[in-house]
Amino acid sequence: MGSISSQTILNNTSNLYAGAVIIFIVTFIALKIFKGFIVSYLKKISERTKTTADDVAVKILQRIGMPFYVTISLYLSIQPLELPEYAVKTVYYALIFIGTYESVKAVQTLIDYIIGRTLQKESVKERDSVGAIKTFGQVAKILVWIVAVVLVLSNLGFNVSSLIAGLGIGGIAVALAIQNILGDLFSSLSIFIDKPFKVGDFIIAGSEMGTVQKIGIKSTRIIALRGEEIVISNQDLTSSRVLNFKKMEKRRIDFGIGVEYGTDAEKLKKIPHIIKDIIKDIELTDFDRVHFKDFGDFSLNFEIVYYVLTSDYNKYMDIQQEINLKIVDVFKKEKIEIAFPTQTIYTRTN
Repeated sequence: MGSISSQTILNNTSNLYAGAVIIFIVTFIALKIFKGFIVSYLKKISERTKTTADDVAVKILQRIGMPFYVTISLYLSIQPLELPEYAVKTVYYALIFIGTYESVKAVQTLIDYIIGRTLQKESVKERDSVGAIKTFGQVAKILVWIVAVVLVLSNLGFNVSSLIAGLGIGGIAVALAIQNILGDLFSSLSIFIDKPFKVGDFIIAGSEMGTVQKIGIKSTRIIALRGEEIVISNQDLTSSRVLNFKKMEKRRIDFGIGVEYGTDAEKLKKIPHIIKDIIKDIELTDFDRVHFKDFGDFSLNFEIVYYVLTSDYNKYMDIQQEINLKIVDVFKKEKIEIAFPTQTIYTRTN
């Protein structure tokens, strides 16, 4: 029995081989038990919590394939043995490849979780941004693979400095060629994160105005007041001043009215009270002030300020129309004449 255990095969005794087998089996079983324990523990936690983050952790652990455990067990079991260099490197490289692959899968699962959670927060009207969000997810996955490949090559002994430099130069060349597309892509990401506006908002961007219909990866489409569709690049939107009227809780309105110079002083004093009563009697208005402002070229001018308690433009126009009609009606009853441009010419005869 002792002669068998002392036999040497490829510079290793039978006892060393037996020990390597035992290390392999024990390590493999321990890793499987550890995985089962962790998964079971996380499942119990996930049942008591509302968050889905622990479910992602369970999914990542469950997706780890058998080759990963086999490779780790094999790598640890051959450490006591004296094996040819190519055999050790083969196992080492296999561990790097499989470990990197499993890591990339885990990160991709995490990216899918983040994208899924983000899409769940989007309202039905914002579903047009789903394509942009998914595109960002795909770009992130590609970047993960690029980083993984570089790390694998570095661990395999390759000089990745020149490769990274080459990628950098190539990346700059590509970026210069598609800088407008990249600008719109990052602008789309900025719009998604910062949310200066969303689908359904009425905005003014530069000289264009309208209701946002779709926010895409490269451009945003708005419907103008006349009904035509306006396509604006996302880069132009983020570089210009955008006025978002949908987020306006109330609208400040100021307008003027002029009466004839021959209007009696007592009637002039009544005008602020008349207009104040008219505005206060209309719903969704908040009266601010009325003042006899100045002496115009052909009229005595009053300035009126009030607030419309809604951001709806059509509703504001309905209210302003109602105010104007009531002013005309009351002024007519009070015999107050609204001024219009006039010019008096005096002639002298010699």
